[in-house]
Amino acid sequence: MADQSQRSGWGQRLTRGMATIAMGLALVASPAEARKAPESTTVALAELPVEAQRTHRLVLSGGPFPYAKDGTVFHNRERLLPAQPRGHYREYTVRTPGARNRGARRLVCGGSVPIRPDVCYYTEDHYASFRRVLAS
Repeated sequence: MADQSQRSGWGQRLTRGMATIAMGLALVASPAEARKAPESTTVALAELPVEAQRTHRLVLSGGPFPYAKDGTVFHNRERLLPAQPRGHYREYTVRTPGARNRGARRLVCGGSVPIRPDVCYYTEDHYASFRRVLAS
């Protein structure tokens, strides 16, 4: 009899352990979903660093841009921005004072006409997170 209660105790612990592992895997299975910025994560253009505000003005005027990669298609590989057809998003470098290279800051804007974007997103951590820019 004690042998059977031991088995059922093991079974219960095993079942609970498997459930805990399954829940953990569900959380790990979609890291992009965990990092995806909700639409409520916004920032006013005026609150961005002055370099980002300058970059935004350059986007609206069509350049000239300081880096060759500016204005190229952003592929949204991280899938943190809303899904759009290829070519919808374009990326622009936001200068980082003291950086020897392009740095980690970017403005990613989307729309059918690059100088009139429907939406722009700012990242200061090289696409690990984004905040939607409120221009007005």
